[in-house]
Amino acid sequence: MGWNSYNAFRDTVTDAQIREVADAIVSSGMKAAGYQYVIIDDGWEGERDSRGRLQPNSKFPDMKALADYVHSKGLKIGLWATPGPRACSPSYSGSYGHEKEDAEQWAEWGMDFIKFDWCSAGQIYSKEQQPLVYQKQAELLRATGRSMLFSICQYGDNKVYEWGAAAGGNMWRTTFDIRDTWASMSSVGFRQVELAQYAGPGHWNDPDMLEVGNGGMSNDEYITHFTLWAMAAAPLFAGNDVRRMSPATLDILLNREIIAIDQDPLGAAGRLLSRKDGLEIWTRNLTGGAFVVAFFNRTDAPTTMKVHWEKLKITGDYRVRDLWARENLAPASGLLQVNVPRHGVVALKLFK
Repeated sequence: MGWNSYNAFRDTVTDAQIREVADAIVSSGMKAAGYQYVIIDDGWEGERDSRGRLQPNSKFPDMKALADYVHSKGLKIGLWATPGPRACSPSYSGSYGHEKEDAEQWAEWGMDFIKFDWCSAGQIYSKEQQPLVYQKQAELLRATGRSMLFSICQYGDNKVYEWGAAAGGNMWRTTFDIRDTWASMSSVGFRQVELAQYAGPGHWNDPDMLEVGNGGMSNDEYITHFTLWAMAAAPLFAGNDVRRMSPATLDILLNREIIAIDQDPLGAAGRLLSRKDGLEIWTRNLTGGAFVVAFFNRTDAPTTMKVHWEKLKITGDYRVRDLWARENLAPASGLLQVNVPRHGVVALKLFK
């Protein structure tokens, strides 16, 4: 869990913004809720020094001092990079030909996370070489002696979910860049259920960072967004300007009951129970025998949804907790029935 600069700042991100974001993650309660990584995406890169190590540009006068500042807040810090010769923003440099030097530099700065984005690497390598390219970088990061979470970003191409873990990835993008629209988010999010078998402790499907709070969707749609990511056991990286959040945005990002689903130690991603006419029901098993049933309404009208015990393959009475209303409901037996708004969700935790 954490925050990434790209959705809010693109490649205009600065040292001052990162410091302010770190402050806001602490003061807003996000740190206490589990958000820990502050990721500087594309836009920090400058020129190489005499040792061949990529240095930051003028927007980041002292990367080590910035890392120390973020660490002083009890948070972790990470960087975006690419195995290609140029960044996605082509005015910036990539790591091609300097992979070892850059890994050593990141470790010396005190980085805790590296997002390795394919970008221009396709000019150098074939698609079939992707596993080896990422494995090489993972080995170079380990050789520094510093623990760094390794995020593979090649947009879900080449069945990365089948080889990402073996290549040293702790998480891998399963899709192209998300946008702050219902069409983009729902297209990305609802596909994740097809990849549930590949998620587990230490290696996660990554449907990209969150758009919650960026203004392009309704509150119900953002609630669906956050719930989908939690049900998919996806990394939760906020992508909004956390220095300026509405109460509604903060209420979503700080829902500890949904966060607990996402972060459940069992690490079992949600599975599709039913899908028909724009209505989907997902279930996710949790530690201790509890489970979640999420009713998603992808249609343009509110609707009533229900599921019978036989479909859930359970018997007897269950206590029920509404994770967005944050209230206990009457115990249920035999049937669950809920009213779901358009583009909305009702997420229920069932436990004995």
